Amino acid sequence: MVATKTPPIIQNCDSKGRENDSVVAEMDGALLTQRGSFPYFALVAFDVGGILRLLLLLLAAPLAWISRHLLSESAEVRVLVFAAFAGVRIKDIKSAANAVLPKHYSEDLHPDTWRVLSSCGGRKCVVTVNPRIMVEPFLKNYLDVDLVLGTEISSWRGIATGLVAAPGVLSGEEKAVAVGKVFEDSPEIGIGDVETSDFLFMNQCKEKYTVPSEPRIRPVKPEDLPKPVIFHDGRLVQKPTPLTALLIILWFPIAVPLSILRAIFVALSPLSLTYYIFHIIGCPITIKRAPPPKAKNSNGVAFVCSHRSLIDGTIVSAALGRSTTSVAYSIARLTEIVSPVKTRRLTRNRVDDAKIISDILKSGHDLVIFPEGTTCRENYLLRFSSLFAELTDEIVPVAVDLRVGVFYPTTVRGRKWLDMFFFAMNPSPEYEVTFLDKLSPERTCGGSGKSSYEVANNVQEMIGRALEFECTNLTRKDKYQMLAGTDGLVEKKS
Repeated sequence: MVATKTPPIIQNCDSKGRENDSVVAEMDGALLTQRGSFPYFALVAFDVGGILRLLLLLLAAPLAWISRHLLSESAEVRVLVFAAFAGVRIKDIKSAANAVLPKHYSEDLHPDTWRVLSSCGGRKCVVTVNPRIMVEPFLKNYLDVDLVLGTEISSWRGIATGLVAAPGVLSGEEKAVAVGKVFEDSPEIGIGDVETSDFLFMNQCKEKYTVPSEPRIRPVKPEDLPKPVIFHDGRLVQKPTPLTALLIILWFPIAVPLSILRAIFVALSPLSLTYYIFHIIGCPITIKRAPPPKAKNSNGVAFVCSHRSLIDGTIVSAALGRSTTSVAYSIARLTEIVSPVKTRRLTRNRVDDAKIISDILKSGHDLVIFPEGTTCRENYLLRFSSLFAELTDEIVPVAVDLRVGVFYPTTVRGRKWLDMFFFAMNPSPEYEVTFLDKLSPERTCGGSGKSSYEVANNVQEMIGRALEFECTNLTRKDKYQMLAGTDGLVEKKS
């Protein structure tokens, strides 16, 4: 059956009273404002194969474009699948789809399509020409979609062949057949992309709507989603269009030696000059409010900080202009070697960690501690461990923030020893350090009888207000379970 006319636009769809309605929506150009698939393939390609795989995909991009305009959308998808996935382990593709893509998909949701989709209380189905393995984690975990129909990729012994599995790319008639198999009764609403004119699957729906092309439309705000993307992985900050991917590839051979030189400069510089060295090498540190002077008593002060990257301890020490000891749960050995400040590893054994922290403070050394236990890239603070509040009343909250433009300097699934280099590979990463007022005695455990949990929560709220971040009860374990399927514990090496 061929549609005789273009259905009405999605803005005309009434979303009220849809509690029992089922909906089928096309993903590309309908649920998403983004019509091109290249950026999402590029994110996966860089995650699973680095800069060389991204280069291969970029070289294939002109062929994909020609295939789409001279042959079909199906031909374009086949080219992109081969360039991005051939020879890659299926479990690595799944891992990237779960940890990397949701953040970028969530920033591209069409407001009107989402308004209708979220209002429907019946079965929610999304169809796409792109591989199901890429889109399913985001749709099911963050949008509560019930069914995802997409292209299946071929594999051999757990390795992607780069080919598409039967029945082929899910477009046109194949899309309509797939929808017909999963719905016994006609869905109430069908939503498609007006530019593709792929309306066959919509003819099975009682109501049909198209999503017009609106280049300036604003996507759904992250806070309006049922489940915001707080944790994500991958190294690329931006969604790489072909032009952005080209710029990243051209920058990479410059960025690698630049990062090595920056690391050497910082490692060899005396701590008193570290703040100025960071400015000289193009990594400025902005200090808001003067840091407190060195305490006159014999014990050290605990600088309790938000956590953005593994070099936060160095940055805070540079902002203070004096030596500190930084403690963290997992530190790459290379980072320990090149760090200009002293670092100590925590064990996750509360008794042992308490002794480590107590010994540092009693020795008179100032302590830089990150009670979140891990970094968070988005504007959220994880739950603060209360251990620091049990051990000292000399507490200074420090709001630490970091802005990078190309590469994220943190990872869950990747090689942590590369974190410092990815930080330095950014053209001009910027740190902002805000020293808040030292806690008065009535806000500490020793001076007021408050519990350590109350003190920790209070410090979290102070830092959250300073950064305009949202405080959460999420932990390091939540982050690692979501992104890597582990509890985040690091095994000791003998």
